[in-house]
Amino acid sequence: MQRPTIDDFREIRRGLPAVAALLFVAALAFPMWRISVDAVQYPSTTLRVSLYAYPHLTGDFIEMARLNHYVGFYFPDPVLVEPNFPVEENAIDVPEWSLGPVAFIGVSLLSVFVAVAPTVDKLKRGLKYQFGGTVLVFTVMLADIQYRLWEAGHTLDPGAPVMGVAGFTPPLWGQYQVANITSVSRFGLGAYMAATAVGLLAVSYYYRDQAATFNELPARIRNGLTGLPDAVRDRDGDTDDEEDAPHHPTTTAAEPDKPETHS
Repeated sequence: MQRPTIDDFREIRRGLPAVAALLFVAALAFPMWRISVDAVQYPSTTLRVSLYAYPHLTGDFIEMARLNHYVGFYFPDPVLVEPNFPVEENAIDVPEWSLGPVAFIGVSLLSVFVAVAPTVDKLKRGLKYQFGGTVLVFTVMLADIQYRLWEAGHTLDPGAPVMGVAGFTPPLWGQYQVANITSVSRFGLGAYMAATAVGLLAVSYYYRDQAATFNELPARIRNGLTGLPDAVRDRDGDTDDEEDAPHHPTTTAAEPDKPETHS
């Protein structure tokens, strides 16, 4: 079976999936999500917690767990593996959190598999299914995370010290307030690395029909950016010409009758 050579990986459509594979795996070493919290119970500091793609927290997660206890909101239970934080009895079960690395390693291996496709036809088909499948995987992951956040915020412990707190949904990105606690959610470095990897797959899919190399990429981008204003200017010029052109009535006024002449 024919295998691609080192020179073949100079092509964008083969090289970028290989780089994306590395980014997907490396992203597991960095936080996917960050939360910062300000509360009257901690007047002189902001609590910060980072969450990874597997059941692991860093930062002030012990203090934040104590703070969340007031309203009955707990870190989820990953069920399948032992996390590095204490799990409350009334916490919701989120077993898919334990499978996060499986998804990242899976799309990484798929990227490698596509990059080493033996023929151009198989490479092009692989790029199509790889890009679509990867987008689907991460879309499902984001939807699942947002659903679990909704579930956790609407399954508050009825025995919490602060009673009467209405259900809420922490956003993946944004600020929200519960009782006297103000929280801000942001994506972490790992999430940005994964998003960059998906972007690289999009570029490789775009160049799937071309044997363009990395050396040619700057010139192609430069030419594309240079040609865009010309295209816009030409389009605007056509519009201006139509607006500046003299108006010709669609109907013509009848000419006045000329007096008859007699010879």
